[in-house]
This record gives sequence, C-alpha cells and structure tokens, in this order.
Amino acid sequence: MNANFNQWFLQPNDQSEKTFFELMNTTLTLIAEETKRTNKPFSGETRKNIQSIVKKITNFTGIGQELDVVMKEIQEVIVRNSLQISHPAAMAHLHCPPLLPSVAAEILISASNQSMDSWDQSPAATYVEEEVIKYFTKNIGYSSEADGVFTSGGTQSNYMGLLLARNKACQTLFSVQVQEDGLPAEANKLRILCSEHAHFTVQQSAAQLGLGINSVIKVKTNESQQMCLKDAKYKVNELLKQGLLPFMIVATAGTTDFGSIDDLTELANLANEYHLWLHVDAAYGGALLFSHNYSHLLKNICLADSITIDFHKLYYQSISCGAFFVKRKQSFQHIAYHADYLNPEEDQKDGIINLVEKSVQTTKRFDALKLLMTFKLVGTNVFGEMVDYTIQLAKNTAQLLNRDTQFEVLNEPTLNAVLFRYLPINKVEDHSFVDELNLELQRYFYQSGDLIMAKTKQNGKVYLKFTMLNPLNSISNMEAHIKKIKQIGEKIASEKGENSYEYSVHF
Repeated sequence: MNANFNQWFLQPNDQSEKTFFELMNTTLTLIAEETKRTNKPFSGETRKNIQSIVKKITNFTGIGQELDVVMKEIQEVIVRNSLQISHPAAMAHLHCPPLLPSVAAEILISASNQSMDSWDQSPAATYVEEEVIKYFTKNIGYSSEADGVFTSGGTQSNYMGLLLARNKACQTLFSVQVQEDGLPAEANKLRILCSEHAHFTVQQSAAQLGLGINSVIKVKTNESQQMCLKDAKYKVNELLKQGLLPFMIVATAGTTDFGSIDDLTELANLANEYHLWLHVDAAYGGALLFSHNYSHLLKNICLADSITIDFHKLYYQSISCGAFFVKRKQSFQHIAYHADYLNPEEDQKDGIINLVEKSVQTTKRFDALKLLMTFKLVGTNVFGEMVDYTIQLAKNTAQLLNRDTQFEVLNEPTLNAVLFRYLPINKVEDHSFVDELNLELQRYFYQSGDLIMAKTKQNGKVYLKFTMLNPLNSISNMEAHIKKIKQIGEKIASEKGENSYEYSVHF
C-alpha cells in the first residue's frame, strides 16, 4: 500500500493513528480556545470582508499544506466569523445550541460513515434507528402499527407527509397508483388546508409534488394564532361546492414566529368527518413530548396520520437531525421501491430491514445515534427541564417587555418565541418610521456582534424576535439586552429625526 495513502484513512497502523489524533486534538483545542476567547455570538465582521478573507484561504494547490497552517486559517477566518450559536445572546432563529453528547456522536457518525439505506451497509445502526423510532412512536401515543424514519429535518418530513397523503388520495379518489402511473389529470382538483402561519414548506412541497402552490388553501387564525376551526370547516365545504377535492389538513404544533399550537383534537375530528389526511408539523413543538409542564399542549397528537419532528431545534441536536412518523406503517407502501442490488424483495421474506424503503433519501446519516447518546447520558427528565426552563424564560421576558411602554409585545409565548417592537417616544403613529427603526435595531446589534435577533413581519409591521432556545440564558441577561435595545433605539430615533440614514448599518 502506498505509504502516502495510509495516513489519510482510519486504518490499524501507526501513521493513521498519528494523523487521526493530531487532527482530533488540534480540532478540540481550537474549539475550546474559541469558546473561551469569544464573549459575544458574532465577530461583527462585514459580509464583504468575510467574503474576501474566505476567498484568500480557498486557494487550493496540488501539494498538501502543514496541519498548523491550515488549522490556523480555519480558526481565524472561519470559526471566528461563524455564528456562535451556543452563546446565550444568539436568539434569532430556530437554531439550537447542540448538546455535547450530540457533538460527540457526530464524530462517531462521521468516522464510521454508515449508510442508512440498506442493512448490509449499516448493521447495528439500522436497529438503533428502528428502536429509537419505536421509542418515539410510543411517546407520541401511537400503537405498534406505527412507524417512522429519520430525515434531514422538517422540510423533508413535511414533504413526505404531503407525498404520502397525495398518493393515498389518488389511489382512493381516482384508483390511480401514482408511483407507477403518475398523476392523473383530475389531480388538479386536489386541495390542502393549512393555517396562514403554517411553514412555507407546505406550499413548497405542493409545488414539487405537481399539485401547485395554488392547491394550498390558507385558513384564518384566531387571537391565539391557531388555525380557526370555523374557517377551516367553511373552506372545506366551499371547496366541495366548487367541485374541488380537499384531501389533507396540515396542522402546526409550534409556528415559526409565534410558537403557536393548533387545536389538534378538533382538527382531528374535522379530518375524520371529511376523510382528510391529518399531518402535524411539530418540527418545533415536538419536544413537548418530554416536557414536565407543557406536554398537554400535544394532547391527541396521536390522532394524526403523520407527524414531523425536528431534533435540531428544541431537542438540542446538531444539524441535521429530524424524523417523520406515520400512524400506520403500511403508509410507506406508497413510496416503496425495490432495487435488486440494494433492497431486493426477498430481503423482506428473510426479515431484513432496509430503511430505504420508507425514505425519499437513499444514502442517509446515522443521526439516531445522537438521540441515543443524548437520552442515555442526559436523561429525558433533565431534557424536559431544559425545555420547560426556556419556555418560562420566554414568558418572563415577554412580561419584562410588556412593563415598558416603549415596547409592544405581539404574543404571549406558547413555546419560547417572543415577538416585539421598539416604539420611539415620538412618531409612534408613523408606521414606516417605526418599521425602519426596528430594522435598524436588528442590523445594529448584529453588526455589533453583541445580540443576534431575528426580524419578521406581521400584519404589515416589522417586529423583532427572540427565539429563546438556550437553557443557559437567564432573565438577568434579558434585562440587560432590553435595556441596551432601549438605549440604542432612543439614539437611533433621535439621529434619524435629523438624518434618516445616518445610523443605517451596512453588512
């Protein structure tokens, strides 16, 4: 064997071991150093400068470079200009700090490099995924007839929900097997209902599945940002009167902006009455399964035909990690395909499990190991406490903001998202001024690197958002952030009164 090859692969020889330990130790040291060095979630470097310095280090040559040179570049250019998502002040998106067992599992996953499509490529890993899926279906409240599969996240899981529902509808309504014959002409009558706050992947999936964005009918929401049951039933009946064919309801357990959870029991009753497939997008709120105080919010989620749960959101797993669940395992027959070289039909007769038969992916990661290590090391009791703590922190933060007349809070947190906007002392009625001011606040703090907030729009107005996933955050931190937002808001408002663009921040 070529000696130059030995050191670059995991092999039982001294060269391989030496390179492996050097790379791992250098990487671990780098991460530890940067964790101790940084005191804010972002460097504050501009987009232009980051692009420029990244371009300089991507000058590949035919000859390999020294380890210390390469790792220094990675540390100073990439790591230091990445979002430090584990910092408590990183509160923009549904982007969680990963638990250390999940990080450790990533090394095992990458080093073993199991391909989760066929059993012969992932012998032990296949059974780990199967058992973790069973554990979750039991906690969901499903029977032994349920099943599931790990996915890359909510987008793929929601896609699979629509895919299975579409194929079943075509079989039931038109006697057409879509996976064999394609979509019938009558499929243009199929309609999907979801709330106006549902995730955009409902429309995206409908477009990709040949149904079109216009097949998705948005249902109004109530004062709690939940799907309005009265409007949902009205729209179903109106569609039927028009000769259209509603076949699916997508409920949301944790909307992106509000964290609101639709009434799953009532929607299940509606779906049952009209023979509709009920899919629950619990990408965000699925962690409430282990909550000590809020698990009741997922009451009767087991009535859903399919469910999305993301583990790289409120389960604190490293990206990517999600799962898709179905009430009846036979639902996967709508996408099953047998390839002689990968998952021949005779494997089923021998009891061999090939996960590719219930996935839209072929090669797939061994992400179940991350949940296994997390629950074994941390325990579900402590995990549930983490979830509850962040929700209570969000509620307390909303109360802090509500006490100050210079802030408007849009929602009472259901999960751990808080929508609010800063209101200047003067010009409160000037909506465009207030919108621009809040945009400036979000930009200012991102550019300073001290506080990472998201921005969004509701009812045509700009709002700021804290997505408070980090259980290491505290109410004292939030008091300090709110105080600083108010100070900078006053300063920007004053300056903008003289020059509308003086405090405009450019990335």
